[in-house]
Amino acid sequence: MNTLKVTELSKTFASKRVLDYIALECSTGDVLGIFGSNGCGKSTLLKILFGTIKADTIRMEFNGKPIAVKDVIPQQTISYLPQDPFLPKGLKVRDVIPLYYKGDLQDKIFYAPGISKMAATQVGKLSMGELRYLELLLVGNLSHPFLMLDEPFSMVEPLYKEKIREFLTQLSATKGIIVTDHYYKDVLSISNKNLLVKNGRMVTITNQNELAALGYLPAAKTVL
Repeated sequence: MNTLKVTELSKTFASKRVLDYIALECSTGDVLGIFGSNGCGKSTLLKILFGTIKADTIRMEFNGKPIAVKDVIPQQTISYLPQDPFLPKGLKVRDVIPLYYKGDLQDKIFYAPGISKMAATQVGKLSMGELRYLELLLVGNLSHPFLMLDEPFSMVEPLYKEKIREFLTQLSATKGIIVTDHYYKDVLSISNKNLLVKNGRMVTITNQNELAALGYLPAAKTVL
């Protein structure tokens, strides 16, 4: 089992402290959901862990040993699905897959459920669900022990939401997964640990009622 532990993470933009010495831990088998309002720092948090934004302060440990953020990418510790699409729109799906995987490794993508139907379609003509599912397959099948996802369910049609949930549940047997999305029900359906970013701090969440109690959801969304 692998464990990623983060402590003392802080980030300030101008005079605003967006992340205030927060901490989190994710291990193999965990799906860690991270919630928060727009602008609270969720995407910033993921980009800091991946190494594309520099934190003011941060301490990271991988399996109990310190790891520098600058080593996350070279050591292939964390794979990352960004919020914005990243695949070349003019290429067909069947031509994109060999750009990321060689030889027999391509089979995990080509033979994944639903891919054969879109193989001859240009990336730019895929639905949002088809695109996010394809992107997730490409990123999720990497050998990295941890996977971070920024808005994987956003604007995705129900059929592909289900495919994404099934794939992430399967992946969690061998990876630790961190996911943030405003589609909270989709996240809660697969997560076993949850945190809310509020006023720069992390608050542990165990259910939808607590999201409402802390002001992330309207009180009318509370379930019994």
